[in-house]
Amino acid sequence: MATKHPPRGGPAGRRNGAAIAVLLGPFLALFALTFVGPIGYAMYQSVIGVERMGALGLEGSRTVFVGLDNYIEAFNQLGFIEGFGTVALFALVQVPLMLALATLLALLLETLSDRWAGLFRAGFFLPYGVPGVIASLLWGFLYTPGTSPITELLGRAGLQVDFFGYDTVLWSLVNIAVWQFAGYNVLVLVAQLKAIPRDLYEAAAIDGASLWTIAWRIQIPLIRPALVLTAVFSIIGAMQLFSEPLVLQLLAPAITDDYTPNLSAYKEAFTNNNPNLAAAQAVILAVVAGVLSFGFLRLVGWRRT
Repeated sequence: MATKHPPRGGPAGRRNGAAIAVLLGPFLALFALTFVGPIGYAMYQSVIGVERMGALGLEGSRTVFVGLDNYIEAFNQLGFIEGFGTVALFALVQVPLMLALATLLALLLETLSDRWAGLFRAGFFLPYGVPGVIASLLWGFLYTPGTSPITELLGRAGLQVDFFGYDTVLWSLVNIAVWQFAGYNVLVLVAQLKAIPRDLYEAAAIDGASLWTIAWRIQIPLIRPALVLTAVFSIIGAMQLFSEPLVLQLLAPAITDDYTPNLSAYKEAFTNNNPNLAAAQAVILAVVAGVLSFGFLRLVGWRRT
């Protein structure tokens, strides 16, 4: 017997449409307000400029369309371009190191009993709950000679390390980011590990597989989607590096106003009073981060994942 469906234009169809609108309406409104709106406004700001009127610009100003002039000026700034090299090197070191550590910790947590695993999960997640500015201040004290037990212990061992030096400050920033975000990725990977059917573990145990074999042959391949997802988010976060170098800038002369693209945009907006150029730099950064993310997904074969 054929099932009769109510016509889409009938009362039932209209009720379903109204229910969908009620459920999706708040999300779409917030999405447009907090995501689409700021992006559109930044793109608008990036193609306009302020033109002063009068001999000395004392007769007021007006907004004019400048096209790609702000983008051309951004690409002509050597410091802004070099900032991409800094965050690229930062990402090449920080992302693999953090994900390797997070994977190792997640695998170790999976071998613990539920009581101890919950305790360690909370401990690993705690640094992620610390705001980036506070974490940078904390590590700033730990890097500063005279207030740091780390430098004191290294000094007793005959090692003099300047964590704010030109050759070391980037690795100091890497350490802060790994410390702060590894715990979050641990929780994501643990959640994926919990979704693995227990039958696979039982079959592996019957075959006499070691913990290493189970981890390498079963667990890591099955958490690959979570690893790819966390890697993409980490790449985007690395490209947006901002609060850590901004806080440590007072302690580290090696961190200039153009050390990262975000710092350069911040300087243009709030120091040089040029929000239009800052908007162009922000749009360029967003495009680069998006291209790198999609490129990474293509590289690892996201569809197969």
